[in-house]
Amino acid sequence: MPTNPPRTAAKPDDRPKVRLYVEQALAEGQHVEVSQDQSHYLGNVMRMAPGDAVALFNGTAGEWRARIVRLAKRGGILDCEAPTALQANPPDVWMVFAPIKKTRTDFIVEKAVELGVSRIVPVQTEFTNAERIRRDRLQAHAIEAAEQSGGTFVPEVADLTPLPRLLSAWPEGRALWWANEALTGQTTCDLAPAPAAILIGPEGGFSPSERTRLAALPFIRHLALGPRILRADTAAVAALTLWQSLHGDWR
Repeated sequence: MPTNPPRTAAKPDDRPKVRLYVEQALAEGQHVEVSQDQSHYLGNVMRMAPGDAVALFNGTAGEWRARIVRLAKRGGILDCEAPTALQANPPDVWMVFAPIKKTRTDFIVEKAVELGVSRIVPVQTEFTNAERIRRDRLQAHAIEAAEQSGGTFVPEVADLTPLPRLLSAWPEGRALWWANEALTGQTTCDLAPAPAAILIGPEGGFSPSERTRLAALPFIRHLALGPRILRADTAAVAALTLWQSLHGDWR
């Protein structure tokens, strides 16, 4: 079955309100199987039944209206009917951050998806509180954020990577904007366009040795975020908002 994004889409009023991310191909007449959890969500949480319309997206083929054929304890079947939104990928900007407390890490992932990023990269720094993350859980949060925000793209959440390893293998041509708390009170006005990434440190900031290494790297750009020191989760939202307003798809 074809998986190319649809050329036309329905009017906004025709788009179903309930949305699901699936990994199967989407095309007219395509049968789509949904998981046990998704079937439970449709039938028991949203009180939907066979014949009701659901919006489906897989990250590459836009959004499609589908009809529920069957819902059961072990899963369900939906049939694709027509495209309702074209595929819309975010700008090529990454969110790179040191995980903090669980709920605030979840917040960063969710808001990064809502604001628009192409990849989410958790990093381990000397002062990072979390020694490990549940990548699958954070990826699920990313999917849920895309479902609820109307997006058709789900960014990958990478494995937790030590900061030195990430910097050593940094891709050529991608600027890394370091939200540097030492620049509090200064103004940044030369944010570079994509490909780019935004680096948010841990609650205790970067260590002196990490700061020295970051400052010496040729791809580092310094980012100031106003007159006050921000919490890590606030800084992530502020930095991404600033970048999107200048070089992203908000313009």
